[in-house]
Formats: sequence, C-alpha cells, structure tokens
Amino acid sequence: MAARKPAARKRTPPRRRKPVSRARARATRRPRSGPIGRRAATWLAFFVAKHGEKHLQTVNSRKDAAILRMTHEGCPRCKGNGQIFTKGKDGSFTGSKPCPAKPTKAKASRMKVAMAARFGPDKNSGLIGWACPCGSKEKPRYRDAKTATKALRTHESRKHGGTTVGGAWYAQVPTTPASPKVPATTAAP
Repeated sequence: MAARKPAARKRTPPRRRKPVSRARARATRRPRSGPIGRRAATWLAFFVAKHGEKHLQTVNSRKDAAILRMTHEGCPRCKGNGQIFTKGKDGSFTGSKPCPAKPTKAKASRMKVAMAARFGPDKNSGLIGWACPCGSKEKPRYRDAKTATKALRTHESRKHGGTTVGGAWYAQVPTTPASPKVPATTAAP
C-alpha cells in the first residue's frame, strides 16, 4: 500500500499588530539610567535640537514676511506689508489676511531677503506675537494669527491649567520712512 501524504496543516493567520503612532515611533528615548555624563549629553542634545528648530521656524517666518514686504512695496492696499491686519471695534488686533492686490514686483533678491530677515528694525515686521496678563510674552515670530493663537493656547494650557486668561496678540508693522526734512529757504532781502 502506498503511503498517503499527510494533510496540510492549517495555519492560523498572524495577529494584526496595532499601529504605532508616528510621534511615538520616531521619538528617541532619553536614558533614565546610566552614567550621568551620557544622560547630561543626551539632555543637552535634545535642548539644542528643540531651540534650533524654533530658531529655524522664526528665521523662515521672517524671510516670508520680508519677501511679502519686498514684492508689495508701494502697494496702497496693504501699505507695503503684504498682509492686512484686522482690528475689532475696540481697536484690538483680531487677525490677519493676505493682501488681495497683485504684487508690485515679481521677484525679490535672495540677498536682500536674507538681510531684511536678519538685520534692521523691520526684521519682525509683518509677524505676530502674543502677550499674556501673567507677564509671559513672545516677540513677533509667527506668520499668521492662527499659529500665534496656537502658541498662546499652548502657554495657557501649560501655565494656567487650560483656562483662557485673556492673552492678547500684537503685530509689528513696518516703520514708514520719515519724509526728508527740507531746509527752510529764506527770501533774499
């Protein structure tokens, strides 16, 4: 009698793994134990990375604002800012919207943009900051009111237990160049 082939064993399908959120999957873990030098170096690396990222965001916002100022130079609608800041009936800042007019210039020099974003009194012009009644405030570094609001809400959740305490936003507008003083001419006697 010929040997029969054994019946194929039925395999159970592998269990589906739960998806891991990307934030947790990418985050590197800080060592809680080990030599103190290694823990200190890791803490310093995280600190530098966090502040470097914040600085990069600020510089990019400044560059965007400088590009808008250069391309909307002389625009009667936004007065050369590239965006229009809206105000409430009481005169407080309520938000911002992009200028609906066409840009007056098509291009802006990379060198001029870099200089305007890093030096001079107008480097924060066109950006939005926030101030809290507790004394905390952030210089103008946000491109629009939505991101400034998000930063203010983050501050309120951390420092004030999530309750709104009446923080305010403010925008820095470019300083208009003063008209050159013309010396008074005296009539000849």
